[in-house]
Amino acid sequence: MNHAPIVPIVLPALVAGLMLVDRRIGSQRALAWLSALLLAGCGAWLVALAGDGWRGVYLVGNWAAPWGIVLVADRLSAMMVALTALLSLVTLAAAHRRWDERGEHFHPLLQVQLMGLNGAFLTGDLFNLFVFFEVLLIASYGLLVHGDGRARMAAGVRFVTLNLVGSSLFLIGAGIVYGVTGTLNMADVAQRLPQLPAGDATLLRAGAWLLLAVFCLKAAILPLQLWLPGVYCAASAPVAALFAVMTKVGVYAVLRVFTTVFGADAGPLANAAFPWIVAPAAAGYALAMVGALAGGDLRRLTAFLLLGSAAFLLIGVGLANEASVAAAIYYLPHTTLSAAALYLAADAVARGRGTAGDRIVPGPEVPGGAAIGLLFFAAAVAIAGMPPFGGFIGKAMLLASMLPEGGAPGAATAWLWAVVLGGSLAAIVALSRAGSTLFWKASPSSTGPAAEPGAPRLALGDLAPASIALAGVVAITVFAAPVQRYAQAAARDLLEPSSLFDQVLRTVPKAGPHQPRPESFR
Repeated sequence: MNHAPIVPIVLPALVAGLMLVDRRIGSQRALAWLSALLLAGCGAWLVALAGDGWRGVYLVGNWAAPWGIVLVADRLSAMMVALTALLSLVTLAAAHRRWDERGEHFHPLLQVQLMGLNGAFLTGDLFNLFVFFEVLLIASYGLLVHGDGRARMAAGVRFVTLNLVGSSLFLIGAGIVYGVTGTLNMADVAQRLPQLPAGDATLLRAGAWLLLAVFCLKAAILPLQLWLPGVYCAASAPVAALFAVMTKVGVYAVLRVFTTVFGADAGPLANAAFPWIVAPAAAGYALAMVGALAGGDLRRLTAFLLLGSAAFLLIGVGLANEASVAAAIYYLPHTTLSAAALYLAADAVARGRGTAGDRIVPGPEVPGGAAIGLLFFAAAVAIAGMPPFGGFIGKAMLLASMLPEGGAPGAATAWLWAVVLGGSLAAIVALSRAGSTLFWKASPSSTGPAAEPGAPRLALGDLAPASIALAGVVAITVFAAPVQRYAQAAARDLLEPSSLFDQVLRTVPKAGPHQPRPESFR
């Protein structure tokens, strides 16, 4: 066994424990940066390994699947771990010497959040997917209310309530799957589905739909999306930047569970979710873009764009062909980093405009307005999916996946083209309105809300966190061809999971004096 899959989970867990022993902010910062850099190196290592076709199966406790806990690293999970590691660097840079001083538990909570995220991406069974969901959600509750404030507490209550409902439904759905199949290991469930009798298949379909509802709640897909704007607007800027990947956990879960376990080879439950995902995702995308047009402040505008990005990804997943899934995988890191950069740009604008904050109204000039304006412009172009950034390639890939061989979109897909293109136009209009109001209509003599006396002038270092996120966007654009090939290979792995499942179930524990051979279990 290669131990690479366990490192992104164990490392932040150990660091969080060390932080609780030594609570000095200087020590916690040093440990946090060390952890983030090591996670970034581990993520790059996993991507390099997976890019060559390697798939890592790690038997926790040296117990063979399906009896023991199994971790699986493939192209998709490796990409998500690397993306999370990059966002952790962005979050730490944004929180350094500002937000992390507002409470002694910021850094331990961040490490627990990273452990939960990485565990959700690497687990190979449904129960531990639930466990890691709970770990990351408990940490996210603490991060959301970090720094106090009435708005954060109110948002935290809504967040906790909705996710407790989701957790209950997850347990019920997983219980149905276990009751019918006798296992929760994804590979084992997938191998048992084709032999299910009709009555059991009907019951299991109900369990699958419950799981789909939970994942769509996490991804904030219509009609389960209205909680997100208020929660993300209340969070501090570093936390909101990290939360940009939270909706992608739901998208990842749909990809992992419903293209593999309940995919084309699932017998009576084949493609159980895909006929029903596209329409709600498209409607959610359209509604999110309308919300972006109506957004009265930059953070709320970004929250609606983030909603739209998750819906856009699920359109690609719901079409369930290799080209559309590859488009979703390619677009996922781009839109996550773009949203993080825009949240941090909104924070820079709010800090410089005093009482005007990030409201989209004429106001005083932003200190360092040229640099912040350039940062906002780059983030806006990226999140809108316009050239020259790679989001344009991802949208073009998705639109191309809807076309018949060498033809124009038919009646069945023309409406999807209209939704995607119309939503993209709405995003451009919303961001153009925001940018022109915040930067072109600003002047020292503006009649809008005045800047507070002694408002802090932003140093170039304050723009570094958003610049790190945009550097990731630029890298995806510069290396578009290899990233596209990686996404296409990841899509093939998801749609043809039999070899991975066979590897999971055939991985043999290391023999030892107290470890029986796997044949004795069978």
